[in-house]
Parts: sequence; structure tokens; C-alpha cells
Amino acid sequence: MRPRLFGTDGVRGVANKDLSPLLAFKLGQAGAQVLSKLHERPTIVVGKDTRISGDMLESALIAGICSVGADALKVGVVPTPAVAHLTRRFGADAGVVISASHNPVEYNGIKFFNKDGYKLPDAMEDEIEALLDDCEQNIKNPIGPDVGKISIEDGIRPYVDFIKSIVNKDFQGLTVAMDCANGASYRVAPIIFEELGAKVHVINHHPDGKNINVDCGSTHPEALCRLVKEVGADVGLSFDGDADRLIAVDEKGEIVDGDHIMAICGSYMKRKGLLKNNTVVSTVMSNMGLETALKKAGIGMVRAKVGDRYVLEEMINNGYNFGGEQSGHIIFLDHNTTGDGILTGVNLIKVMSDEKKPLSELGQIMKVYPQVLVNVQVHDKSKYAGNERIQDAIVENQTLLGETGRILVRPSGTEPLIRVMVEGEHQDLIDKVANTIADVIKKQLC
Repeated sequence: MRPRLFGTDGVRGVANKDLSPLLAFKLGQAGAQVLSKLHERPTIVVGKDTRISGDMLESALIAGICSVGADALKVGVVPTPAVAHLTRRFGADAGVVISASHNPVEYNGIKFFNKDGYKLPDAMEDEIEALLDDCEQNIKNPIGPDVGKISIEDGIRPYVDFIKSIVNKDFQGLTVAMDCANGASYRVAPIIFEELGAKVHVINHHPDGKNINVDCGSTHPEALCRLVKEVGADVGLSFDGDADRLIAVDEKGEIVDGDHIMAICGSYMKRKGLLKNNTVVSTVMSNMGLETALKKAGIGMVRAKVGDRYVLEEMINNGYNFGGEQSGHIIFLDHNTTGDGILTGVNLIKVMSDEKKPLSELGQIMKVYPQVLVNVQVHDKSKYAGNERIQDAIVENQTLLGETGRILVRPSGTEPLIRVMVEGEHQDLIDKVANTIADVIKKQLC
């Protein structure tokens, strides 16, 4: 039995190898046919990032969509969160984004949204996968006027207007530096901030299909740190390839990660009465400093599994409206259904403007706890969960740390490793704890 094709963020792989045009065609066919149960002739919005393989996969995907009698609405190069919004805006039955986010150019991906802009439920993805294995037998093949058609819509202007309507504020007098990662934000992000009145300085906004995420964007914010200081910007905004995440830079050129952004925006939302259930949703990887900062502000914090998908699930299931990841996936659920780097940027600047404080001062709300990560290579990582000696060592060392530290031990999702992460107030103590647990894992599993 082959492994499940859909991961936590759609179907991903090396383009023209793992993710071939044939697979994209079949995904278009199967996806459209499953969606046709909800609407006889569904319309599917299709967007993409700037990867060179995007045109190839877009053509194959749309051919598959049209071949089963569904209509495709092409919106061009736009951020992933724009596709989620445009699906709702155009009243479509689904949306598809062709992107591999922050991954290198050789990768690409295909991710479906439902009509409300949410990721498809697992049951629907499983139904699509089942059709892939037997497309010729179970896929319909309409002819004549029943074949689907392709329309083209401007995806940029509606998204620009959407973001501007949310912030409802003038950024006159502010200087904003940004790094577009040579990705999907390269046109739309500068337009938004210029129309909001800011003076904008942009780098990495000349995509050639091959330079997406190359030493730039949210995974490499160093160039933006330099630019902020060079031009005297009030804030720097660094997006990833599909602009669903943001890493900010303060006016001193210091990085402001997703944890800091959640602390700043979460406390602001509470003061304004906008934070539902006085709770922020983060993941197990968020620093303890975030939890401490939120607690001081009278805000609860719930930790989900790693992945913005799980953050969103927690938010929907329990009535929360704000959350995200340390990596910069931030979800403002009152406004959009997925991580949105540009929306996060305008909201962060709105806090700066309303509070009349520089970002460096706002960032002091959170003190980062020291953290150590030790990776232990093992023969069989599946044996970790049932090993009592390892579990006992974790409990013993957590008692040693007390309430001022935490331990997270988890198997790697892709490698034969057990990852030991320890946080606490004192570096020497967390080093000792991490190495003690790592030694027990080595003895038990190596």
C-alpha cells in the first residue's frame, strides 16, 4: 500500500519527478469530479507562485479540471492566502494553489481549498486519492458543450482591496522595507503598502522562475535586516515564497519572529476586546517566553501540533480567532482562513501606529527563554513512545526544571532521529537536562 499522497499541506514533491504533469492532470480530474458532487459544474480558482514549474503544472491541472466538465478560473501569480480569499470572493466551489511555499525551486505542490477557503477535509482528500488509482474507469469524460472552460480574472486588485479594507488606516509617514523572496508577493505586497501611504523599499522582487527563496525571504531575513538599517525603515517585512508567513524586522535591524508577533498582536487584540476567549493558539515549538508574556497580559495559550493546519483546527474547534507558529504562519481567523504574511504585516504596523511605539519597544513584551536542541540518531524511532526508561527520564528532568522550563521530545517526521528540545531560564541547566535525556535515548534505542 502506497503512503498517503496528501500531506499536511497538500501534495508536494520535486516537480516533473514526484509531482509530474500527469499527476497534476489526474489531481485536476479527480478533484473536480469529487467537487462536482457538491455542484454539477464546479468552478475552481487556480493560482500559483513564481516557480518555473508553475506554468507546466498549471496547464496540466487545468486540463484535468476541464476534461471532467468543471470550469477553471485562472488568477495568475498571487499569494496562497489570496487564493483562499478569491475563492470566497468569486463564489467559486474550490480553490487550488500551485506552490511549495518556502521550499527550494525544484519543489512544487498542489493544495486545494473548499468554497469557504479552508483546506479540504481528510475524507474528501481520501476520495480524490482513491480516484487517482483508477482514473480511466471512474472519471467521466464529457464531450461537446459539456467540456469545461477557462476564464482569466485579475487576482491582485481584489486581494489588494481586501487587505486595505481590513487595516482601515493610513500609513503616511512610515517607511517599510520588504523582502518578497522573489515569490508570489512580488507585485501585490508593494502595491498594498504604497497605497496605504507608506514609503516602500523592496528587495528580491524580480522573480525569474528560478530564484524563489534563494538566500532571501522569511527563511533568510539577513539581507532585510541590513536594508532596514540602510534606509532607516520603521519596520521590515520578510515573506516566504507563497507569502503565507512573515518574519518581521524592527527599526534596529533585529528579527521579530512569529512568537513575538503573536505576543504583540495577541495582547493588542485583548486590550481592544477582539481576542475571542482570551486565548492565543500556538504550537509545541513556540518559546516559553510567549506563554509567559501572554500570561502576564491575562491571556491563555493553547499548544497544537507543529503545522498551521493543526493551529487552525484548534481555533475552529474551540472558538478561537488568533494563532500561529514561530516560523511566521499567523492566522487572523476573523479575516482569512489561512496564514497570511501580508495581512500579518499590516496588522503589526497598525499596532505600532495605534500604540505610537517602535517595534523594538513592542517586542520587549516577550523575553526569549534559552533553548537547546539535541538530535539523536536511532535505529528505530517507532520504539520511542513505548520506552518506559526514556519516559521516566523525561519526567525526572521536568521535575528538575520545575515551572521555569519545559521538555519536548519527539521523533522526526522525515529522518531516523529523536529530537530533544529543552527550554528554561538557565542555559547550563537546560544543557545538562538535554544531554541527560539524549544519553538515555542512545542507550535505549541505538
